[in-house]
Amino acid sequence: MSNSYFRFKQFTIHQEQCAMKVGTDGTLLGAWAQGGERILDIGTGTGLIALMMAQRFPQAQVVGIDIDGMACKQALENVAASPFQNRVQISHLSLQDYTDEWFDSIVSNPPFFVQSLSCPDEQRTTARHAGSLTYADLFQGVVRLLHEDGVFSAVIPTECRDAFDAEAILHGLCPLAECAVKTSLRKQPKRFLLCYRKKPSSCYVRDVLTIGSEAYVDLMKDFYLSY
Repeated sequence: MSNSYFRFKQFTIHQEQCAMKVGTDGTLLGAWAQGGERILDIGTGTGLIALMMAQRFPQAQVVGIDIDGMACKQALENVAASPFQNRVQISHLSLQDYTDEWFDSIVSNPPFFVQSLSCPDEQRTTARHAGSLTYADLFQGVVRLLHEDGVFSAVIPTECRDAFDAEAILHGLCPLAECAVKTSLRKQPKRFLLCYRKKPSSCYVRDVLTIGSEAYVDLMKDFYLSY
């Protein structure tokens, strides 16, 4: 059974009310994603990524949204107990219903199971399956809320990469950077960290990161207690 909380260097994430617990995907995205002065975290869950972005970008105002009421309640508690409570707002809203102004950075660890069977746990199904937030819904919201010079960063399983890229292009977004995430040097990537923008870029950044490597430790050292 997952621990009821996960302690980082500057904040603690309690997660007993959330379907999706602290995991490698979220922590990687929170440490890797590009930031800005106004940051939106879509599907914030425990508030982990929102708090990581607030820590990394001290001038930023961060908004986390989620359709799971229990997750939002937990995220609010996590934010309230953190040093960043004055800069992080949590709202119980779907992306489709969110009508705030633009953001110069949007991040998401989105639901990704499109064709797999749903889990009997309704809360976990909502968090993991794209039925409540399809890729089309996600990119429509991103395009609507992203500043003309802003960036959208996401983490996605390797097997979902082609469909995710295709939807991004269909909605007029251009790839800006990618980071293939491996569990060991000899294995194929399990995840991709991806970054898009509205304007084409003359420089596409491509990187590979192996869990446990020196580069990984350097990326996570401001967050994990063990580094």
